Amino acid sequence: MPSRYPGAVTQDWEPVVLHKSKQKSQDLRDPKAVNAALRTGVSVQTVKKFDAGSNKKGKSTAAPVKNPKKLEEETEPSAIDRVKAEVRLTIQKARLEKKMSQADLAKQINERTQVVQEYENGKAVPNQAVLAKMEKVLGVKLRGKNVK
Repeated sequence: MPSRYPGAVTQDWEPVVLHKSKQKSQDLRDPKAVNAALRTGVSVQTVKKFDAGSNKKGKSTAAPVKNPKKLEEETEPSAIDRVKAEVRLTIQKARLEKKMSQADLAKQINERTQVVQEYENGKAVPNQAVLAKMEKVLGVKLRGKNVK
């Protein structure tokens, strides 16, 4: 029976050579690898990084310190305006007259209960939109007088 391939049979592909992968930098920093290298006599370079592992910033990257006198002379307000006591008491009285809880008022003005609590405790920063909703539901005037 004749052969299908006349002539010599040749190989169509190139030989593949597998190499050992290069060690990763994390593996090179491993104390076991460093000790093994020292035992074999290979020179090992160790570098201690400045402020490594601390949360402190170096002097070169820190923001410049402002002069306290300049800080005092700045025109920006130091404290944020909060709801005044008169407005707080007006909200509480109107809410109690309508026999509503803080949660009920919050639900009617589409805000969280925490918002109503902050307004009544004087911790909230006055928001005209929220005050307008409260005025509409409670039927009292809250804006325009001593809101700041």
